[in-house]
Amino acid sequence: MSTKKILLVVGGCFLGLVLLFVGSMVVAKLLFSDKEKGFVTGPGIGLIEVKGMIVDSSEPIRQLRHFAKKDSVKAVVLRIDSPGGVVGPSQEIYEEVRKLAAKKKVVVSMGSLAASGGYYIAAPATVIYANPGTITASIGVLIKFSNLEGLFGKLGVSSTTIKTGSFKDAGAPDRPLSPEDRAMFQALIDSTHEQFVKAVAEGRKLPVDEIRKIADGRVLSGEQAKALKLVDKLGNLPDAVEEAGRLAGISGEPSIILAPKKKVNFFEMLAEGAEGRFNGVLNKAAVGRGLQVTYE
Repeated sequence: MSTKKILLVVGGCFLGLVLLFVGSMVVAKLLFSDKEKGFVTGPGIGLIEVKGMIVDSSEPIRQLRHFAKKDSVKAVVLRIDSPGGVVGPSQEIYEEVRKLAAKKKVVVSMGSLAASGGYYIAAPATVIYANPGTITASIGVLIKFSNLEGLFGKLGVSSTTIKTGSFKDAGAPDRPLSPEDRAMFQALIDSTHEQFVKAVAEGRKLPVDEIRKIADGRVLSGEQAKALKLVDKLGNLPDAVEEAGRLAGISGEPSIILAPKKKVNFFEMLAEGAEGRFNGVLNKAAVGRGLQVTYE
């Protein structure tokens, strides 16, 4: 191949890479633009969705705070379809919903499931909508432990723990819970359960003793929850949007405003992906690693 042909091939490849890079940047800008979807210029209703297990509060909090600052957002609808999740993130979202509800009307729309932590984050809203068949409530706390001592023995696996205090390895899978361990964990979940009860009572403006009567982990249908004042109205998402518009004083059908997508740093994504895979391997290798108290 002549030198001229080689230069043409190299130049073509370089141009193709440049075009690919520019195209990627354009697509990324379209996907992760800071502008709200829908190009709404007038007043509207902000819509936030919380779906699945609540394990991270950062994205719901980011959206709640964004809408709190936007004058064009007159009220917010929080759509929840969640079985619950970890205590800390649930409490963090609850607090942000409570603060937003003090400034603007917040209407919750429950989907098929808004139980435990999913109900926790709904409690401080201005109005709560549920479908008649929504599974909700489940006001309770749990910690799960697995005892693999027998399995380890059959496999010929033994372990030795060196610790600084009698409770440091409480809940480890290679030994049963001692009575002292069990009492400590029971005190822990009793404390977080009481926080749950008080949060619901405060959010729903109901007596604490009234909430305690039904805070035994039971699940309720939307219809049952309404009878117990845990839910205000029965209806779907469009009903919740209409209610938010009415509370905000918007005439006619309110416009829906979605929060801008989170800005993405592609280098951070690569780093986080590698870290996540590394931690995943560690978590699989270390059976029972970590402790999570959950609302579920």
